[in-house]
This record gives sequence, structure tokens and C-alpha cells, in this order.
Amino acid sequence: MKLGPTDVALVTGGGSGLGEATVRRLAAAGAGVVICDLPQSAGKSIAEELGERVVFVPTDVTDEAAVAAALDAAAELGELRVVVTCAGIATPGRIVGRKGPLPLGTFRQVIEVNLIGTFNVLRLAAERMIGLDALPDGDRGVVVMTASIAAYDGQVGQAAYASSKGGIVGLTLTAARDLADKGIRVVTIAPGTMETPMLAGLPEEARTALEQQVPHPARLGRPSEYAALVAHIIDNQLLNGEVIRLDGALRMPPR
Repeated sequence: MKLGPTDVALVTGGGSGLGEATVRRLAAAGAGVVICDLPQSAGKSIAEELGERVVFVPTDVTDEAAVAAALDAAAELGELRVVVTCAGIATPGRIVGRKGPLPLGTFRQVIEVNLIGTFNVLRLAAERMIGLDALPDGDRGVVVMTASIAAYDGQVGQAAYASSKGGIVGLTLTAARDLADKGIRVVTIAPGTMETPMLAGLPEEARTALEQQVPHPARLGRPSEYAALVAHIIDNQLLNGEVIRLDGALRMPPR
């Protein structure tokens, strides 16, 4: 699918990290972009920087009305053809730690944001895409979801996060099959250790240790590399129902 001047992408978590890089990549390609992120994010300033075809809509991905408002904003810009779900949290905690079992509310919140929030955006966006005319190649739209290599290599303290991302992996193929007859593709990216705000606060020693775990290239992934893969997924119609690891051949150790 080739993006045209009337096409619009919606990116959750678009105010930083992987989402921001994707917003910038798709805006540079000429698409309209809706940045969905929390009110305190940098989403508004990014939208102002990138021009009138990029708008910021404060959005909690778990809130049906908020997601619907973001989709309405996309419709005002043009035809929603691309959705990228980058919003997520990574609250750590052992199943049983020094203070007892992991609070159920902590586990529930991570699942709510990462998995249920992703599904909420997927289902509501797909409904809007179904109402569009199919493009010449038969596509109506593409949804790119974000998992993590933690879905496969969950480390100590990642029970909630790995479970939420594993759910997205499990959702990928069934979503692609559900939506295939509507001309909507669904693909998931599972990033490894990336230069995102989640890792920004690490001391240099810890960052170096993470980089040395990656076989090649021995460094953290760049958000621009994630965005480049999103762009390729949009362009390559045969990519559907697949989870793509973006990790430099990294397999995470237990801790």
C-alpha cells in the first residue's frame, strides 16, 4: 500500500520513543498523522513542529470514547489507512518479591494498557477502515501492533509485561484472519532493547551491559529503525499476520 496525500495514519504513544519516530517518518512521507498520547506528553509540541497535517489528540488507549475522538480527528484529515499502536507501560515486579506477591492491581494495569488498550484501538480503527473504499491493490488499511521480545524471552520481574506482550503476539494472526476479507492487514513488531524513554534513565554501565548482549549490531536499537520497518510493512502487501522480531539476534537471558 502506497500512502497518498489524502491518507492518514494514527499512532498511539506518538509523543515519544518508537511512536514519535513513526510519526516523523509517516509525516515525511506525506501522510496526515494523528498523534495519540497522554495529555502530559510531548505530542502537542511535535504536532506543532510538523505542521497542519499532523494533529495531537490526548488519548488514553483504554478509553473507548477517547479513541473514538482520535479516530474522528483522523477522519477530518482524510482517510484512515494506517494505525500503529506504540502506547505501553513496563511496570516491573517479581511474582513474589520481598514485600509479598505482586499486587494484582499492578498486573491488571499493565494488561489493561498494553493488551486491552491495543485491542481497543485495533477494533475501533478496523471498524472505520471497513467503511473506506479499497485501494487498487485491495488493501483498505494496515494495523501495526507493538509487542516485545519479552513475549518470548521474558526476564525475571517481567511477568506482567511479558504476559501483555505475549497477548499481542497471540492476537496477531487471528486479527489478520478476522480482517482479511475486509482488506485490512495486521502485523506486529517485537522490538528488542531500544533507545526509548523506558531505558533512558539507566546508568551508562547498565546501558553498556545491554548493548553487549546484542550479537550484531552490538548496540541498542534506534527508534528510526522501528519506524523504517513500519514503513516497509505498509509498502509490502504480502506481510500479514506475522510477528517480526527487531532485535539484532538478541535472546534475552533470565535476568
